Amino acid sequence: MKQKLPRFLRNLFIILLAVLLIGPFLVPVPPLENTKPIETLAEVDSQFIEINDLTVHYKIYGESETVFILLHGFGASLFSWREIIQPLSAYGTVIAYDRPAFGLTERPMEWEGENPYSQASQIKLLIRLMDTLRIEKAILVGNSAGGTIAMLTALQHPERVEALILVDPAVYEGGGAPVWIRPLLKTPQMNHLGPLFARQIQTRGPEIVQMAWHDPSKITNEIMEGYTKPLQAENWDKALWYLTVSSRESELQNQLQNFDLPILIITGDDDRIVPTEQSIRLTSEIPNAQLVVIPQSGHVPHEEKPQEFMQAVINFLTQ
Repeated sequence: MKQKLPRFLRNLFIILLAVLLIGPFLVPVPPLENTKPIETLAEVDSQFIEINDLTVHYKIYGESETVFILLHGFGASLFSWREIIQPLSAYGTVIAYDRPAFGLTERPMEWEGENPYSQASQIKLLIRLMDTLRIEKAILVGNSAGGTIAMLTALQHPERVEALILVDPAVYEGGGAPVWIRPLLKTPQMNHLGPLFARQIQTRGPEIVQMAWHDPSKITNEIMEGYTKPLQAENWDKALWYLTVSSRESELQNQLQNFDLPILIITGDDDRIVPTEQSIRLTSEIPNAQLVVIPQSGHVPHEEKPQEFMQAVINFLTQ
């Protein structure tokens, strides 16, 4: 028996290794159903522009030297700015666009060089968007993960950013998968299974949207349809997985003293995604940052309390 045990263990190890290496490829990944070409999902005011070989979906309102560029959060799209994009256009040109992997922006499946869904690529895309639209300087308005991109852009290209309006920005948490697991995510086995994990947003998405609101009863069927509409785009699941694989910590919390521009931080008093306390802490750690806490509001005050949100922005601009 003692002589057979090592052989048994070797056989067991071989079986387990085979399961780990081959097993994932045996799991079927059926094609997405009911997808549509992006152009069929566009709206009357939708516009598209080619940037870095990527077709970017955006909307633009107003006409003024002052320019606001709106960056939505994870799982959202420019749809999330619908309540304030037109009111804000009274104070400048307003541009909202869909970040890669979201909305109606193109979702490339192959590329050369840097992952187009990475933080670095998204910063380059934003600057290139400004160049293409001939925008020298802009006020960046970023919600959640969009706030992260806005802050990183301001650090890397301070000459292009006039001010920051950060809406429940994700700074201290939300940098993606832990470092130790990232090599695993890039294996062929996980690339095969990844789209299945991404598709969980079809069932969990409504739950996350409700969590983002202080009062979920205000979420109408039209609002939920606006959030889920991009899930009709081709390859949305693979793109979301590529974004997940490329995610990394922003390390912003170690650079907060380097910000030297006007910054307004807006949060709801009932943010359960990026807790309100984090926005309060962020305000205390960024030099001269201003804070507005909107009562009875969650993670998306620009949707849930647009009038209060606009008043906070107007007060900031007039100062």
